[in-house]
Amino acid sequence: MNTVIELLNSHRSIRKFTNQPIEQSLIHRLVQAGQAAATSSFIQACTVIQINDGTKRAQLAEWAGNQTYVNEAPIFLVFCADMNRHKLSCDMNQAEMLSGFTEQFITATVDCALFAQNVAIAAESEGLGIVYIGGIRNKIDLVSDALDLPELVYPVFGMCLGYPDQDPEVKPRLPLEVVLKQDSYTATEDEQHIRDYDRQVKEYYISRTNGQKEMTWSEQISGMLQKEARPHMLSFLKKRGFLQK
Repeated sequence: MNTVIELLNSHRSIRKFTNQPIEQSLIHRLVQAGQAAATSSFIQACTVIQINDGTKRAQLAEWAGNQTYVNEAPIFLVFCADMNRHKLSCDMNQAEMLSGFTEQFITATVDCALFAQNVAIAAESEGLGIVYIGGIRNKIDLVSDALDLPELVYPVFGMCLGYPDQDPEVKPRLPLEVVLKQDSYTATEDEQHIRDYDRQVKEYYISRTNGQKEMTWSEQISGMLQKEARPHMLSFLKKRGFLQK
């Protein structure tokens, strides 16, 4: 196995960090690595906001569901899907921008995710640990106002970065047979594969929590999908100029 694939397969979410500072020059290199990601039609629709202000950090940690590591990590970045600069580009060329299309929302969001994953991989290659923070969407209006985000920009997720102060196990992923299909979507054996995977995940949680958590993957997913999933997002995105048509 080559070192890149080995690095990818060793990913863990890190939520405890040492006090070792991270040079700003390294952050610049990581963001530049993010910029090197694939981008749909060269739109380059991601903006990254580094949060240094202590008050804002504390607010973001609270709004994200009291995730203390948002405040404690040496570096916290917010990745935003950004179509605002595209409006500026149209204005610069005396062209009317036709915005609000669902496809634009999808491509901007995908661009942002690809950018961020490049940052994550680059960070881990430098010995850093990361954890994504989707919880900033819990209070997305407040987050957007705190970051002065204009129309056609929304915060997709945050990312904590720092040198790890923990060494968690790698969380097992779904069997390859469930994920990789040939020529068409066939799921005749998926249930059995998932049942086998459930046993593996349950063992992982028992080991990780010293027996305090005994949950399978399918139990976790079925429980999660019985709850509303941030129903405020649609009205927020429409208000921001996305998903109009």
